[in-house]
Amino acid sequence: MNLKTAMFDYQLPEELIAQFPPEKRGNSRMLVMNRRSGECVIRDFSAIVEYLEPGDLMVFNDTKVLNARMHGHKNGSSEAARIEILLMTPVDPPLRRRWECLIKPGKRVATGTRVQLLTADYQLNSGNNWFTVLARTDEDSFIIEFDTDDFDLLQNAYGHVPLPPYIKRGDQIDDHNRYQTVYAQNPGAVAAPTAGLHFTPEIISELERRGVDRAAVTLHVGAGTFKPVSVANIIEHNMHSERYELSLRSADLINRTRVAGGRVLAVGTTSVRVLESCAKNGIAISGSGATDIFIYPPYQPQLTDLLLTNFHLPKSTLLMLVSAFSTRERVLAAYELAIREKMRFFSYGDCMLLI
Repeated sequence: MNLKTAMFDYQLPEELIAQFPPEKRGNSRMLVMNRRSGECVIRDFSAIVEYLEPGDLMVFNDTKVLNARMHGHKNGSSEAARIEILLMTPVDPPLRRRWECLIKPGKRVATGTRVQLLTADYQLNSGNNWFTVLARTDEDSFIIEFDTDDFDLLQNAYGHVPLPPYIKRGDQIDDHNRYQTVYAQNPGAVAAPTAGLHFTPEIISELERRGVDRAAVTLHVGAGTFKPVSVANIIEHNMHSERYELSLRSADLINRTRVAGGRVLAVGTTSVRVLESCAKNGIAISGSGATDIFIYPPYQPQLTDLLLTNFHLPKSTLLMLVSAFSTRERVLAAYELAIREKMRFFSYGDCMLLI
């Protein structure tokens, strides 16, 4: 199949890229699209309760975002240029002392470099807040080792919320809460599962009151989620890998829902990646590991009937995944409608429900 990356491109006015979350969680707009007809209507997000029925199942990604962005100076000298690191994956879980990370600018560090971290307010202070660069794995990718194995202390004292690159500002106090879902439990992500950011405890309670069940999966979102497809033909793209877990309880809930005729709503593309990675002949099989599943048309999802998702970057693997739930043409037409209606895009933006 010859699917061109350029077929998933669109033009987005920069002013529609949300730089802040809505003033109140859940005060977003939702574009509802019929997967088969492409018919669209724009509603407030709270209207999601009208589209789910008793016996349906919501599947949430319960990953928790780490304070994964840190800054420091080589050799603990404020005279040295500041460097930035973005933690990616622990090399020695559950200890979390050694990490694969991105370092910018990578050309400023070499194997053996010692770096002292800056506090969350960008100050140097004494303490066990050093790391050593152990190896370079790519142009900007490295393995580092912290001097301490108290990772929770490190991320709380020295870490910043890893806002995506299209948010052109530093993190603020409010981001520690708003760039996290209300049901986040398992630390490990370096980017939020953004479709879940719209849910409030009140909306979840109302859905449950109406007979809609819920199940949790875990996928630790990596920075690769923002990586654009750079090859001309998408099947040549080297897909990033992310760690996931589908528990036996959640797999049973999914299977019982489908047998009973209920529908499965995947809250976010990250939930889809777990569900489809664990699907075998239409059955959910519990398990854990790393997935590099790449979903694009004409793939037919096995376990997901409905999808709630934010709007995604042009030519991104996530836009391609969403297109597999309908057609590329219908999804891009919905995006054009969202642009005309000045909906807010990307992580802190509005959302889309495919029914």
